[in-house]
Amino acid sequence: MFTRRLAKALSRAAAGQQPARNLTVSAPRQHKVAVVGAAGGIGQPLSLLLKMQKGVTDLRLYDLAPVTPGVAADISHINRPAKVTGFTGEGQLHDCLAGCDVVVVPAGVPRKPGMTRDDLFNVNASIVANIAKASAKACPNASLLIISNPVNSTVPIVAEVLKKAGVYDRRKLFGVTTLDVVRANTFVAENQKMDVTKVNVPVIGGHAGITILPLLSQVPGAKFSQQDKEALTHRIMFGGDEVVKAKAGAGSATLSMAYAGAIFTEYVLRALSGEKGIKACTYIESEQVKGLRFFASPVELGRNGVESVPALPKLDDFEQGKFGEMQKELAGSIQKGIEFAQKNA
Repeated sequence: MFTRRLAKALSRAAAGQQPARNLTVSAPRQHKVAVVGAAGGIGQPLSLLLKMQKGVTDLRLYDLAPVTPGVAADISHINRPAKVTGFTGEGQLHDCLAGCDVVVVPAGVPRKPGMTRDDLFNVNASIVANIAKASAKACPNASLLIISNPVNSTVPIVAEVLKKAGVYDRRKLFGVTTLDVVRANTFVAENQKMDVTKVNVPVIGGHAGITILPLLSQVPGAKFSQQDKEALTHRIMFGGDEVVKAKAGAGSATLSMAYAGAIFTEYVLRALSGEKGIKACTYIESEQVKGLRFFASPVELGRNGVESVPALPKLDDFEQGKFGEMQKELAGSIQKGIEFAQKNA
């Protein structure tokens, strides 16, 4: 009973990102999904949630940590159909990724108290670049879902590595920003006394601090004071800091990120299976904003990844001001990732 309820909850999650009810759905397909970084604080609960998704039939878990086969054995005992296999060590990464349809990447070092996302960059950039190189060889047609922070820079790194390998398809490279939407929906529902399962707050920009911009003006029926706008926007932008502080140095946003990662993976899998009308916010390469090669916004997903990128809605004066503040920082993060990849690829 619990597993059925949780599976249903996942499919209903982030209500505003759900597609319309009148959908064209083809027969379910079987998908091979890999989680790279599966033994970590995000990777383990994410792997658990993916095991429970009916679109996943072959779940492959990889991490350098020797405990990974144990994590796979543990999750394999859950009475859901997906076959689970654990891989560990650099020599097994290719075998893990071979032929996968979707690769979810939470690998890397988590943020610690006092650590900026620039600090994270120095550690995680090489990790993500190596995963991209392996993916280019083992599963060149896979959709890559990047969770590893700082996403504003790691996604451009992956793009450059795949370009050099000659297999880059920007429709299939995603920065997972779903946690920003999940937080926005939660915080707005609390503020407006709304049903949290029916709130949908589009979140655009990037996935760090002031580059995260929730579009509160796009929430139907909501009425925000200026104080509400400022407080909610700041809390959504810096929600990760709230968790790091609350855990008193013992961790960062792992459980909520795993939940958000599972939601976005489900969207990608449903679109791969032919379901129409799947819409979600994600950080991708696009021409949506001049001067920003990568940008997070609502997109429509299909069998080949991103099918369309709708124009941004009109921003109110408050949002327009925040939009102006984000651009320089986001542009710098993007360039930092590109330069790293070009120097180290």
